[in-house]
Amino acid sequence: MLTRQGSTSDYLHPGLFPEAFRDVAHLEDFMSLPTLELAEDLEAIEGDVIILGVAGKVGVCLARMIKRAAPQKRVVGVSRFSEEGLEAHLNSFGVETIRCDLLDEKAVNELPKLANVIYMAGLKFDYKGREDFLWAMNTIAPGIVARAFAGSRIVAFSTIHVYPWSNPLHGGVTEAMPPFARPGEYANSVVGRERTFQYYSRLHDTPGRIARLVYAIDMRYGVLQEIASWVLAGKPVPLDTGHVNIIWQGDASAQMIRLLRHCDVPASPINIGGPETVSVRKIATQFGELFGVEPKFSGEESTSCLFVNCDAVAERLGNPVVPINPMVRWVAEWMKSGKPLYGKPSKFEVRSGVF
Repeated sequence: MLTRQGSTSDYLHPGLFPEAFRDVAHLEDFMSLPTLELAEDLEAIEGDVIILGVAGKVGVCLARMIKRAAPQKRVVGVSRFSEEGLEAHLNSFGVETIRCDLLDEKAVNELPKLANVIYMAGLKFDYKGREDFLWAMNTIAPGIVARAFAGSRIVAFSTIHVYPWSNPLHGGVTEAMPPFARPGEYANSVVGRERTFQYYSRLHDTPGRIARLVYAIDMRYGVLQEIASWVLAGKPVPLDTGHVNIIWQGDASAQMIRLLRHCDVPASPINIGGPETVSVRKIATQFGELFGVEPKFSGEESTSCLFVNCDAVAERLGNPVVPINPMVRWVAEWMKSGKPLYGKPSKFEVRSGVF
């Protein structure tokens, strides 16, 4: 059990749910709240934590969450840091930063070899015309990292796009399904990323996990924000992909970090997401009620979509803390008040595999 003293306000629980978020700072403060279970797991594992690819949409709050849950641990964030001010922002939370191109093998070999690695680097969007870079980031960089950190635990981010479509009414695809080469180079390259980490895990006895993340929810991007934007603008909500998996981004980060205590040799996959089958039509209707408008729809729900089963992670780590309804209310208020957005859609409705 956790030995250091802390109040309940230090850890995520329903009593801390806000009515709405005042601004980005308030959102990120809440989103980086650790759970008590996360703090206990970090205390149980030896060593410090290095996060490779920390500068993405999830990484900053994830790094801050680790430091809040385990202030005694060294937390290092690695990225090329092309966004001005991001390093200073991370430093303000006690997170060290190092600039590094993960395709530069010499630079990666010079990184501090901490005991615990969270690998978040990769490329999904806007790769047309640079497909070679897509494959390099999703297969070569993992090989460089896996060799350099052979003596560490490695939790590597992946995606549910390695699965085939299935009928969402049948419970979702489980980890027993081998990764599947779906249409589009992105999904194929991610299969390569997974297999690269698994190869080096087996070769060097490196404990690892392949974390197949569903659609994470933030006020500034994600499935709920996209549906809300369509409803608010009076645009038809596409229903061909009629059901989705979602999870609060803070819950996703906590589960990703906790996997450091649950690594295998060779690295094995696990789906990270909520337990619910989320209906796009129902969510759009809820937003319509909150906005006072009648949502429009296009198409009909298909009998197949990208939908996974998250029972394995629930059995090991428990269900997420934040359920769907508060997320819907938070997103609705954020959109109505015109607060900042990333402008980076998940493209969950895209069925071609080309993003």
